[in-house]
Amino acid sequence: MKKIALITAGGKGNRMGTEIPKQFLLLNHKPVLWHTLTAFLKADQHFTFILVVPADFIDSATELINEMKIADKVTITSGGETRFHSVKNGLDHVKEPSIVFVHDAVRCLIQPDLINRCFEQAIQKGSAIPAVASTDSVRIEMEDGNMPFDRSKLRLVQTPQTFKSDLILPAFQQVYQDSFTDEATVVEAMGNVVHLIEGDYQNIKITRPMDMFIAQKILEERN
Repeated sequence: MKKIALITAGGKGNRMGTEIPKQFLLLNHKPVLWHTLTAFLKADQHFTFILVVPADFIDSATELINEMKIADKVTITSGGETRFHSVKNGLDHVKEPSIVFVHDAVRCLIQPDLINRCFEQAIQKGSAIPAVASTDSVRIEMEDGNMPFDRSKLRLVQTPQTFKSDLILPAFQQVYQDSFTDEATVVEAMGNVVHLIEGDYQNIKITRPMDMFIAQKILEERN
């Protein structure tokens, strides 16, 4: 079945404190987005991509994919008001039965093993949502204070959130709700069960300057 990686790169990078969106910052002399796209191609050279970027950076994305010589594999579209709307914009370009991987561009340390495991589970169960156990103690804030929460029951969700297209496409025809924090919550709102899969602690999301430092160290160790 066709594999489509819908890469959400619509963020502005405000928490990074830079004018350039973090997906275009250099990591190990290459843009963060380059590392993300390369990981999917290492998993399967036949991947095609839908790249959702800020409207002001479509030219930058086009230049990158031309340099990578993968323009024939990539469709570029602009982001929306929220993550939901950005993903919906991307899904409008899915025209045939596929396995769709919705992945944060700034999770650039994704490894082929996780991508392939998500594919296999999505084929079997319809979905694969990478998640890892919390290694920290967790507390819930209440109106009158706070209380501990059993962290063994908690999972930290990652991407690529992976679905059969006949599950995710109808789900994104719903009217937007504030509770739609990721693709899993959108698909669940249609009455579907979503299935977790073991994620990867190195599959971090680059959000703040410290994350760039950590990512650099991980790449150095891998090399």
